[in-house]
Amino acid sequence: MLELAGIIILGILAQWVAWKFKIPAILPLILIGLLVGPIAAEFLSDDGSKWIEPIWNGKQGLFPGEGLFYFVSLAISIILFEGGLTLKRSEIKNVGPVITKLITLGSTITFFGAGIAAYFIFGFSFEISFLFSGLIIVTGPTVITPILRNIPLKKDVSTVLKWEGILIDPIGALVAVLVFEFISVEGDSGFTKTALVEFGKIILFGTTFGFTFAHALAFAINKKLIPDYLLNVVSLSVVLLVFVESEIFAHESGLLAVVVMGMVLGNGKLESIKELLHFKESLSVLLISILFILLAANINIEDLMLIYNWKTVWLFLVVVFVIRPLGVLLCTSGSKLKINEKIFISWVGPRGIVAAGIASLFGSKLIKQGVEGAEYITPLVFMIVLGTVLLNATTARVFAKVVGVFLKRSEGILILGASQVSRLIGQYLVDNQRNVVLIDSNQTNIQIAQESGLEAINTDIYSESLGDNIELNDVGFLMALTGNADINKYAIDKFGKQFGENGSFRLITVDEMNDPNNNPKEGLFSHTDDFNLLTEVARKNPEIHEIEIQDRADYEDLIELINKDNDIIPLFVKDKKGVLEIISSYNKAIDKVEKGYKLVYLGKLLK
Repeated sequence: MLELAGIIILGILAQWVAWKFKIPAILPLILIGLLVGPIAAEFLSDDGSKWIEPIWNGKQGLFPGEGLFYFVSLAISIILFEGGLTLKRSEIKNVGPVITKLITLGSTITFFGAGIAAYFIFGFSFEISFLFSGLIIVTGPTVITPILRNIPLKKDVSTVLKWEGILIDPIGALVAVLVFEFISVEGDSGFTKTALVEFGKIILFGTTFGFTFAHALAFAINKKLIPDYLLNVVSLSVVLLVFVESEIFAHESGLLAVVVMGMVLGNGKLESIKELLHFKESLSVLLISILFILLAANINIEDLMLIYNWKTVWLFLVVVFVIRPLGVLLCTSGSKLKINEKIFISWVGPRGIVAAGIASLFGSKLIKQGVEGAEYITPLVFMIVLGTVLLNATTARVFAKVVGVFLKRSEGILILGASQVSRLIGQYLVDNQRNVVLIDSNQTNIQIAQESGLEAINTDIYSESLGDNIELNDVGFLMALTGNADINKYAIDKFGKQFGENGSFRLITVDEMNDPNNNPKEGLFSHTDDFNLLTEVARKNPEIHEIEIQDRADYEDLIELINKDNDIIPLFVKDKKGVLEIISSYNKAIDKVEKGYKLVYLGKLLK
């Protein structure tokens, strides 16, 4: 009982430390696991025992026998399902081919490159060398996401890294399984047949189970067949059911099944997706905290001493500084990504929980089978995991600045509210090459926005997770356009610095509209229009127009004319280069207006 409670307490403490110092949680988690495991056994315990012993003598401990690896497999399935829920098809319209190449061609390059490197550097057999390379194909959302949260990057760059991290996990697991089958099955012909059969079964059952159960769960949720208080636990049980059933029909197909299930649900019309995401996110944090400590504590000091040599350093350098950049550069060739963006993507490739978990499982099984070199698998993979996480966590932000992908000025626009007015303004901004994200707690508004091609997120402004959303890293303008004045003010106070570094604006209230002396500088558009009047104008004339300005006096005359007309509302000033400046109710904030500039307005056409 003390060990189990200790793991949870230490895990959450590590998560807090990671949040406080803005580093991936995997780093303090692994260090704590090593401390309470092999380090405690060697240097801190009087009797040479570990403070936390996941498995002792194969039969005792927290998880005797195969219990630890069963727990690891189930926990990873939940983590990957949560990752799949966050994958939106709308994100990859510019970088879809790059992501496809990274998880196919990139995986192939890593597999053969790292396998050959391990063979020549350590002198392993080809079987052990390529089992190692198969395990380090994966990157993983558990380590990529915390890094991306703390670095403002161009959206395409963060999207590539996020999607690669989630989709490549089941692929790495699949490759590792095939190599494991090769080691376990005697005879080349026997392996060839087994590999083809296993590969086909994994793809067939993984996609079929994931797709089918996702639609079944979505149907049950949308038809209110599951009460609200059981929604999260029923969803969790279905995820575990899909994973286990898929594993029964095809070993190691479960990871693919849960990722497919998550992607289908995340991109479908699921009314309760927000509640599901919040629950799975909290559960994933707890499971990751437990897993990394357990797996690190399960390593013995003898295993670590096996890799305490220069060969390990050379292997790490080849994997990180040769194989990863080579794979990324080949996979991004011909894409719209700039060379500095390609270099940054090649730098960020930390390995995560799937690599560590499967390495522990396969390593222990092959040791029991007496396979030569199997004792190196777990410590070598953990070395890659810990080394890449430490490298990327400490250097990614600085490296982003050095290569020029760090956004010095965030130009994206976050619009709070997805009503008709917000959608009209958002569409105009998108048509003028601005990155726009709408957020709303109303699922209907979000659905309409998404169907019209706008990026929209169903979330609550009071949600703490909003500030950690990596899709909003390039946002520098905040526009609060809801009909609730309190929510608009709260958004400015809470997220003004984070999302409104270049400007935070909100609609004026009724009291402010009726008091000319109470004119806030963050007020949007005009001092004579609140949400109700804005909505009414959009209902009568749902169009945004542009009119050319002759000079400053002409601009002021147009503003005065518009303010007297209840069917027109000013929105932006557009300069000769197409740069837009938001008009605030305190319209004197527009410094420069000259011939060739345009006034952008909503409502009826000015004559």
